[in-house]
Amino acid sequence: MTGSEESPSFRLAYVPGVTPAKWVRTWNERLPGIPLTLVQVPAAEAPGVLRAGEADAGFVRLPVDRTYFSAIPLYTETTVVVVPKDHLITAAEEVTLADLADEVLLHPLDDVFDWDAPPGEPAFERPATTPDAIELVAANIGLLVVPQSLARLYHRRDLTYRTVVDAPQSSVALSWPEEATTDLVEDFIGIVRGRTVNSTRGRTTAQPAADARQGRSERDGSRQNAKPAAKSAGKSASKSSGKPAGRTAGARTGGRPAKPAKRGKPRRRS
Repeated sequence: MTGSEESPSFRLAYVPGVTPAKWVRTWNERLPGIPLTLVQVPAAEAPGVLRAGEADAGFVRLPVDRTYFSAIPLYTETTVVVVPKDHLITAAEEVTLADLADEVLLHPLDDVFDWDAPPGEPAFERPATTPDAIELVAANIGLLVVPQSLARLYHRRDLTYRTVVDAPQSSVALSWPEEATTDLVEDFIGIVRGRTVNSTRGRTTAQPAADARQGRSERDGSRQNAKPAAKSAGKSASKSSGKPAGRTAGARTGGRPAKPAKRGKPRRRS
């Protein structure tokens, strides 16, 4: 690698309420040589971050522009209303939007629901962010309807929440620019979809295993070819020396000495 080349890395954006820890952990186990950088962004800014190339992929809230982005829906969240712990609504386990009709409902500027405004009485002004709205709930200014993950993220001891059974819901998806589907994006898609190491693209783990198998095959072939060659060499040496390559003749006859030849009678002189 030359000095002008950059080491590979993967930048993952995520919006508040999403917890990417389990996927990041799997990435670090499978691709330890490629660092993954987390980029937290407000939900409304996530598409712009991906368009600008400031992240390779991101956990975003739907909907997204499907003419530009690819998206894999992951899950849909339960919607809750955040209330003070001593509020009357806490007497029920679940409520409906009709139960909130007489309440002041805060509508922060970063609201993630696809509606013009929540039902109920509007607040005097819109809070800038969801954390600002949480503070107003704690001050008994109004109530707040949010996905359950945001209620947990901004939890306070003096607040609680209840499920709103008929409210809009927010879905979370893995998204990335379709024209920027790189090998690393494919690797992360495999992790999010729960593929095993053997079923993913396997560029980092499968290739060394294949190389090892090829090396073993070549060594086994070399040993098999060496055996016939050694036998052939032994036979050639035997022929050139005129001696058998195996046991001697004495060995084949049990090691007994050969009998002496009979001597004829001497001839008489006349």
